[in-house]
Order: sequence, then structure tokens, then C-alpha cells
Amino acid sequence: MLHVAVVGSGPSGVYTAQSLVQQDPEVRVDVLDRLPCPYGLVRYGVAPDHEKIKSLQNNLRTVMEHERIRFLGGVQVGAGGVSPARLRELYHAVVYCVGAATDRHLGVPGEQLPGSWSATEFVSWYSAHPDAVAEEFVRGARTAVVIGVGNVAVDVTRMLARGTTELSPTDMPQAALTALAASKVGEIHMVGRRGPSQARFTTKELRELGALPDTEVVVDEAELALDPEYVDPSGLPAAQRRNVEVLRGWAATPPRDAPRRIRLRFFLRPVELLAEGGRVGAVRFERTVPDGRGGVTGSGRYEDIEAQLVLRSVGYRGVPLAGLPFDASTGTVPHLAGRVLRDEAVSPGEYVAGWIKRGPTGVIGTNRPCAKETVTSVLEDAPGLVRREVPEDALPALRADGVAPVEWTGWLAIERAEAELGASLGRGVVKLPDWQSLLAAVHRGAL
Repeated sequence: MLHVAVVGSGPSGVYTAQSLVQQDPEVRVDVLDRLPCPYGLVRYGVAPDHEKIKSLQNNLRTVMEHERIRFLGGVQVGAGGVSPARLRELYHAVVYCVGAATDRHLGVPGEQLPGSWSATEFVSWYSAHPDAVAEEFVRGARTAVVIGVGNVAVDVTRMLARGTTELSPTDMPQAALTALAASKVGEIHMVGRRGPSQARFTTKELRELGALPDTEVVVDEAELALDPEYVDPSGLPAAQRRNVEVLRGWAATPPRDAPRRIRLRFFLRPVELLAEGGRVGAVRFERTVPDGRGGVTGSGRYEDIEAQLVLRSVGYRGVPLAGLPFDASTGTVPHLAGRVLRDEAVSPGEYVAGWIKRGPTGVIGTNRPCAKETVTSVLEDAPGLVRREVPEDALPALRADGVAPVEWTGWLAIERAEAELGASLGRGVVKLPDWQSLLAAVHRGAL
């Protein structure tokens, strides 16, 4: 029997576990996660109003309830927890699916001013991630600037423009719902440094902005026309062509009076966040122009946009995990077909899948072929891996080391507690927002 630890219970980890047990009846998998809750970014990254995508949890649940897959939550791997070397003693193979846990920075003056946040921090807050900062991001803000034109930027823009009626049925934590319900943000600028033909959002997400009640979407035709591909988008890939068509429609729509306004801006590069009263008060942008090679260059012309809230959404980045090699230039673990490389040589029994393997690219489904490639490598190596003796069950050894894993029954107790909380608030399921409430639910479930 091949004993495998998969570190990370997001889509890449779950798909890795699924592929392992499907392809080999002699494999047992422990899925370890730092959090007491499974599903990774499906639980803590998908916007609460995207019920269809969030329903993917049902598919992931089916995998996690397989008889040869076991969930062990609340297990820190790396610094301050179980080391990779210790995992190698307990399992024949370890697959790291730890994602890209931090965000990219703008690298401009004023970025650390109060009121300036990463979109990741904002998403964690309204998604009830237990590590989220306990901030009411929107307090005192009238105007927000979202820097970036990908799907996460669209998500946070949409959340800022949503009303209580639309958010109350979601599983958003009560504190975030209360804060957003009281929000005075009436104008949101979503800004990209390049043109509409190079924006990273999907057309479906983009169109959702135009469907928001009591919200006007404003696009400047002259700004769009700076993009050479905008005049004749016929040569663009289908997704970008559709985006341009949607933007073209909004640009041609006469202005109307609405309580909220979303302005989509292009060819503006942030160069400084300006302070007012000790916190962010505006963002200074430089107008960019196409350089003829697919990029942009500065024009030397500047524009200041008022903002009491700034959210940067310019990408995720992997972080080093103590005990594993790390390529700082790519934010990934060096590998060969998923096999971890140490000093350019394959490290037996150590593997990667997901964003820590390939970088933060693709959609949820992209993790399937990525996981399959890694699992192919694991099973090719299996005859040699199983020669090494490991415990029949790693759980007693982990407990002896002082680790107290949250098993699947503990997670089910959290689910019950969230349903009870929602019922008490007259809502549906409402997420528990912090470590204390999550672990208290686990404890009550064990009584």
C-alpha cells in the first residue's frame, strides 16, 4: 500500500488525491491543510454571490469522502509545524499543493498608507478567512480605486457595488455584510495599465457589472480607442473580442442617474498613492500608450483619482515553505513533471501540483491536468517508494508530535454550526469568521 500525503485541500490538492485513488487501488491518501476547513480558494476565494462556482464544493466533498482519502485539517506544515523532512518519514510520498498564498505589490510610494489594501485581504475579509484582518474596509470611504483588470478585480468591484438585498442570501460573514450594507462608496474606478484587448477578466464576469441594480457602468470611448486592437477586434481571440464588444456597448450608452457608478479605466499606470489626513486620499496615475510590441510606455502625463479605499489586484505569488526548495524569480518550487528538484536533482518522494508548481495561472479546471501529470510521476516512482518503511497510519505519530488534526467529522461540525448561525440570523448558511469560533465548533461536535 502506497501512503501519500497531499498538503493543501484546495482544488489542486483534491484533484491530486482523486487521481491517485482512481488510478491505483493500492494508494491511501491523507489530505493535510493548515485550516480546519477544506476546499481552499473555492471556500475562501470565490465571491459569495457566485453560487454556481461555490457549488463545486459538492464535487470536492464527494472526493474527500472516498474511503481511501482522509482529511486532516489544522495541520501546519513548514515553519512552526510539521517539517517536510518529518512528512517524508511518515509517508512514502508527499505532494505539495499549497497554492500562491500572497499578493504582488505595486512597488510605488504610499502603497502602505492606511486605506490601501491588497484585493486578497479584502476577499479574505468578506469570505471569512480566519486569518483575515478585522477591518471594516469601507468605513469612511466615498470613492474606491481597484487597480487591476482581472477576474479578482471584477469580483471586488462587484462586492463594493452590491446591496444588502443581494448579499444577505449569501454565506458572507455577518460583520462584513453589516459593513458593506452601511457603505457610502458611490464611485468605483477599476483601472488597468494596458488596453481593453489585454484585460484578463472573462466576458461573463465583465457582463455581471452591467447587471448590477442601481449601478451605472461608465467607459470612455476615447480611452478605449487608444488600443490599436479596439478599432478592429476581428483578429483577437474570441474571449478578448467579446470583452471589447461589451465595453464598446457601454461606451455608447448615454449616461444615467444611478446611486452607484463603476468607471472602467485603461492605459493608466499607478505611480504613487497620495496621503490626506494620514491615510490614502488619491492615486496618481501616469497615462500610458501602446509601445507597438504588446506593452505600454509612459507618456509623462498624469492624473489623480480621488480614493479613500485602494485595492490592488495585480496577481498572486507563491511563498517559500520552510524545508522545500523555492525559485524566488517565479514564486514556484523547482520541479520536473511535478517531481521536486533539489540542486537540480530529483528529490525522491517529494512532488508539487497546482499554483506552487506552475504559478498562479489558469482557472479551477486547469488544476486537473496539472494534478494528473504529477500523479503520473508519483505512480511511476511508486515501486521504489514503497520499499521504504513508513507507519501503517501516520495519525498516531502526528499526535505524538503534538499535532491535533481536525478530521472530517470536525469539518462537518463546522458546517452544522454555520447552518445554525445562519438560522439564528434569519439567513442561510453564514460562515464562522475566526479561528476561535471554528475550533469551538469542532470541540462542540466532539462532545
